[in-house]
Amino acid sequence: MIPVRAKKHLGQHFLTDDNIARKIVASLQRNKNVMEIGPGTGILTKHLLQIPGINLKVIEIDKESVEYLSNQYPDLKNKIIIGDCLQIDMNGLFDGCFSVIGNFPYNISSQILFKVLEYKNLINEVVGMFQKEVAVRIASKPGNKNYGILSVLLQAFYNIEYLFTVNETVFIPHPKVKSAVIRLVRNDSKTLDCDEKLFFSIVKTAFNQRRKTLRNALSSFKFSEDDVVKILLTKRAEQQSVQEFVLLTKNVNC
Repeated sequence: MIPVRAKKHLGQHFLTDDNIARKIVASLQRNKNVMEIGPGTGILTKHLLQIPGINLKVIEIDKESVEYLSNQYPDLKNKIIIGDCLQIDMNGLFDGCFSVIGNFPYNISSQILFKVLEYKNLINEVVGMFQKEVAVRIASKPGNKNYGILSVLLQAFYNIEYLFTVNETVFIPHPKVKSAVIRLVRNDSKTLDCDEKLFFSIVKTAFNQRRKTLRNALSSFKFSEDDVVKILLTKRAEQQSVQEFVLLTKNVNC
């Protein structure tokens, strides 16, 4: 019996398998400062609270979940942030860097990752449950058909590992797709060796017309006549590594 009613408009699918919950929490490597997004019924929360010395905060938008968590987990007193995780200012939530963990609502999971990128110098680890298709895309390498915008943008700043697949049957209600857990760990790139806004723009533009060569997909940009750049422009977006997109960005003539 689930103590909180799942709301379709919030994309809630509550995990019910305690062994999987324990495995997800055990995948955290980096911090004692941890932010859980969308704790719902607290299946991850109860294992997180058992980590010695953890400084845990949770963000929850569902008032019914907030009431349940407050009653069930007294240790969360003053640790529950009520609101939309996409709208909350992450600055100052912790003294230093922190990890993010969660069984993320699939309807906003990509937006959560763009939020992570926005705070990439504070969030140095993410362990999250995603729709399997999204998880595969994020972890995909160049040359793979699943490699896309999120793959490049996240891999520019994070090392990404696909951890394990999760079946539909361990959720209430059952989602129509399989799920997967991945881990993102901040790499050593404090900043990119190029204009980051321009980099983001080039990556997005390139993949919006991914069947075209980059010369055609990026026709709105003017590039230098560098020989290496000329070769890169004959390829498609999915064939380019993060470093090659950086090189293209550095060779845009403004």
